[in-house]
Amino acid sequence: MAGTLYLIPTPLGATELDVVLPEATRRIAAGLTTFVVEHPKTARAFLKQVGTALPIQQLTLLELNEHTKPAELKALLAPLLAGTDVGLISEAGCPAVADPGTDLVRLAHQHGIRVKPLTGPSAILLALMGSGLVGQRFSFHGYLPARPEERQQALRKLEIRAEQDDAAQVFIETPYRNMAMLESILAACRDDTWLCLACDLTLESELVQSRRVADWRGQLPPIERRPCVFLLWRQR
Repeated sequence: MAGTLYLIPTPLGATELDVVLPEATRRIAAGLTTFVVEHPKTARAFLKQVGTALPIQQLTLLELNEHTKPAELKALLAPLLAGTDVGLISEAGCPAVADPGTDLVRLAHQHGIRVKPLTGPSAILLALMGSGLVGQRFSFHGYLPARPEERQQALRKLEIRAEQDDAAQVFIETPYRNMAMLESILAACRDDTWLCLACDLTLESELVQSRRVADWRGQLPPIERRPCVFLLWRQR
């Protein structure tokens, strides 16, 4: 009988585990011995906080990140096919959401392996909840193009979709490019478009603010190198 693939959320930053992870999630993670992780160093730090039944050095950590080739995924599935329960851990937040773990989850379904998502923090949903924008309809776009001209074109298209679909448009950026993204939004979008910045979610330094684009100009918050979710919406 195949094992179960547990999708284990992790904190979005330096937050006490009991603040963001239910006891049941921590208990399941503590009882596993094999994990598929994005980065072993940060995964070990997380598992040390969880308090695993086995010493950290005796755990099996298999890597899955942006450098993993499709042909290598089957090897990651092998423990599950052999009957071992496995935990999937991403760098921060929920596995398989804007995360390379998606490919392993899909492969698990193709092999009839049970997939069990566990409760924990999702930066995308927390940002949407706190934004005051449209919660019934939204689209998540991951990362937008890095080149300024292409990024502004993408932003204009999202602004059009936000109005046509009456839906919040959600996206993220590499933290060191946050200010470049914010400047592109202010240059590309119309004054009356709503923009929400949701940074450092669940941390003491958390910032969640929604304003119209015109109101952000001249009042740019210090968001550089802070994990941030951006949301756009146009009120009909």
